[in-house]
Amino acid sequence: MPGAWTPEPFEADDGTIPFERFVGNLSDFKFVALDTAIDRVLSVRGIDLIRTEWLKALGEGLHEFRVRHDADEIARMFGGESPEVDGQPEKVLLRVFVHFCGQKVVLLLGGYDKGDDPKERRQQREITEARRLLGQFKQRQRHRRPRKGRGRG
Repeated sequence: MPGAWTPEPFEADDGTIPFERFVGNLSDFKFVALDTAIDRVLSVRGIDLIRTEWLKALGEGLHEFRVRHDADEIARMFGGESPEVDGQPEKVLLRVFVHFCGQKVVLLLGGYDKGDDPKERRQQREITEARRLLGQFKQRQRHRRPRKGRGRG
């Protein structure tokens, strides 16, 4: 079942992809939970998640997608087969910073494992970084648009 929203990892100005770096550091168990959540929850419901426990608005178009369930729980909640997972079960408490834009695109700006480091300072540092990346994205968008009413005269 294809989602109504297309998730796209954001490429920073320095050529890195912060979301890929984040998921590369996850255990297999947490990666499968995140992948299932993006596929069956974020991609399907998108911005409508704002009225749920899954999404928190952080202002200026930045949102925090909150994953608190493992892949089996997500499959039971949203349907579909439970994905195969290697490794021991773990508590899942992941945060992914997203921006909804254009024709139903969810920009994946980055994320972190709040379960590994629940401190407020860490959370604020991650939000600050996500805001910086969103600023890069918005700056690129401004440069792409043709300027109206200029160049005549």
